[in-house]
Amino acid sequence: MIVTASEMTVRSNQTSTVTEFLFSGFPQGKDSCLLFFIPLFVIYIFIVIGNLIVFFAVRFDVRLHNPMYNFISIFSFLEIWYTTATIPKMLSNLISEQRTISLIGCLLQMYFFHSLGNSEGILLTTMAIDRYVAICNPLRYPTIMTPRLSAQLSAGSCIFGFIVLLPEIVWISTLPFCGPNQIHQIFCDFEPVLHLACTNTSMILIEDVIHAIAIIFAVLIIALSYIRIITVILRIPSLEGRRKAFSTCAAHLGVFLMFYGSVSLMYLRFSATFPPILDTAIALMFAVLAPFFNPIIYSLRNKDMKIAIKKLLWPQKVSNASASLC
Repeated sequence: MIVTASEMTVRSNQTSTVTEFLFSGFPQGKDSCLLFFIPLFVIYIFIVIGNLIVFFAVRFDVRLHNPMYNFISIFSFLEIWYTTATIPKMLSNLISEQRTISLIGCLLQMYFFHSLGNSEGILLTTMAIDRYVAICNPLRYPTIMTPRLSAQLSAGSCIFGFIVLLPEIVWISTLPFCGPNQIHQIFCDFEPVLHLACTNTSMILIEDVIHAIAIIFAVLIIALSYIRIITVILRIPSLEGRRKAFSTCAAHLGVFLMFYGSVSLMYLRFSATFPPILDTAIALMFAVLAPFFNPIIYSLRNKDMKIAIKKLLWPQKVSNASASLC
C-alpha cells in the first residue's frame, strides 16, 4: 500500500510507522512483467551455474591451485550470493501483484547485497595487486604471494566487506520511517531508502561522500596497478610474451571495467538525478549483467580455464584425448 501525502497528514499525530516498502521500478501489466521475468530467470540460472562451474573447475584442477585462480574462484563464489541477494526477490515481484518487502527484509537485502559487493570490490583490488606483483616482480612473486597469504587475502576481503557495512545498516535501522513507502527502484538501495526516512536528509550527502571515497580509492589502486602492468608488458621484447601477459590480465581488466563502471554510474553522481528508467537500467547493469558476463569472460579468455572446465564437465573425453596423445 502506498502512503499518500493526505494519509500522512491524518496520521501525523498517531506516530504511525512504515513496516513495508513498495517497489515502483518494475514494469506495469502482466504481459510486460512476463516479458522481463523469463530472460531474468534464464540469466539468473546461467549466473549460478556458470559461476559454480568456474568455482569447481578451479577447485578440482590441481594445475589451477595458485593465487590468481584462487581469487577467481572466490570471486565466482561471491557472485552467486551477490545476485541471490536481489534477483529472486525481483523475480517474485514480477509475478506478484504486491511488489512489497518488509522493513527488516529491506535492511537485510541492502546489507547482504552491498557487503558481497564490497567483498568483490576488495577482491578485485587484491587481484590487481596480485597481477602487478606477478608481472612487475616475477622472480619474487612466489615468495611474496604465498598460498598462505593468498588464503588470508581472500578471507580478509570477505570478512572486511561484511564488517565495514554493519555500522551503516545498524544506523539505518534506527531511523524512523513514517511517511511514503514507495521505493523508486527494483531492489532496496541506500539512497532511495534514506529518502523515505522521517529525519534530516543531510546524512544522505555524507553517505554519498563515504561511498564515493571508497569507490574512487579502489579504482585508483586498480587503475595505477594496470597502468604499471601495461608499461611493463610493452617492454617485453617477445611478441609471444606480450600476448601471453596481456591475455592473463585481459579478463581481470574486463571484469574490473564492467563492475566499477556500472557502480560508478550508480554511486558517483551525488545530487544528479536520472530518469527512473535509466536508474533501473543502471541498477540492472551492475546487479545482473556484470555477474552474467563474468563467467563468460573468465572461461573464454583463459586457455587453462577452458581445459579445467572441459575436465570438469566431460572428464571421460579429456582423459581419452590425453591417452590418444600419449
